[in-house]
Amino acid sequence: MSEAGEPILEVVDLVKHFPVRVGVLFKHTVGQVRAVDGVSFDLRRGETLGVVGESGCGKSTLAQVLMRLEPPTSGTAKFQGRDIFRMRGSELRKLRRSIQIVLQDPYTSLNPRMTVGDIIGEPFEIHPEVAPKGERATRVRELLEVVGLNPEHINRYPHQFSGGQRQRIGIARALALKPEVIICDEPVSALDVSIQAQVMNLLGDLQNEFGLSYVFIAHDLSVVRHLSDRVAVMYLGKVVEIGTEEEIYTRPTHPYTQALLSAVPVADPTLRGQRQVIRLEGDVPSPVDPPSGCRFRTRCWKAQDICAEEEPELTVRTGGQLSACHFAQEKSVVP
Repeated sequence: MSEAGEPILEVVDLVKHFPVRVGVLFKHTVGQVRAVDGVSFDLRRGETLGVVGESGCGKSTLAQVLMRLEPPTSGTAKFQGRDIFRMRGSELRKLRRSIQIVLQDPYTSLNPRMTVGDIIGEPFEIHPEVAPKGERATRVRELLEVVGLNPEHINRYPHQFSGGQRQRIGIARALALKPEVIICDEPVSALDVSIQAQVMNLLGDLQNEFGLSYVFIAHDLSVVRHLSDRVAVMYLGKVVEIGTEEEIYTRPTHPYTQALLSAVPVADPTLRGQRQVIRLEGDVPSPVDPPSGCRFRTRCWKAQDICAEEEPELTVRTGGQLSACHFAQEKSVVP
């Protein structure tokens, strides 16, 4: 983890709703999927912000909106003080260079009909100013070496590499345009545990070498902990708690964060019986019709009448982190 500087990415009240339509010829909207519903955070220069939560909480949709792959419903996101949703033409093209993404599945994120050299060098076709045509092969070999692959394998195809090696190729492609921010959308969830550690170490080394800022999305809190400076916990489209790595992991205040941490496996067998596992009852509500007030109240053991009537604000309630709970209270979960 690195020392964070000034904010490079500022997200304020970001909303992304997908319409639910019925009918064949005359489709009409009957509802909205509230995938991201008022998310705010900032990413500082040289910092890693971990974003965690259950599947379906809106993490990947958040990544797509920040990459301008999906238009927002409302809200703002500023990169170096400029609203990325208002950018057009050359300004947007320049933004594409500055913010890159590493996708989740290394088996489907690489074109099987292209060589590794063509995959990593493809960004140079769109942004030739980064690497003139005569220098691209050299640049690709340098990138392969940076991510720990043999530069002589430039003419191989993705199927000739293992899953971990393919993800390294995806990381090399993200580095090609010398970005300042990389959004990592569950980059190690499809890999073996031992390979996960190697890729995480690589990301940490690259951050120190190139001064990168990461938005690191994952559902595994143990993975996020080793790379993140701060952690944002999402539930049903909203951030319910955000704080430093130490605050979130040693003294979480939101019941949902506490439940997630209680489910993290303990490596030391002598400590496994020392932790109370918090079992949540019921299923995650539908993002089409989320509960009134606090969205977590239908599964929360602390829920009272006010939780259904008033939505809790994400603010400092106890400790130093922001928490969206009327009854936030510090609780040590991980031994």
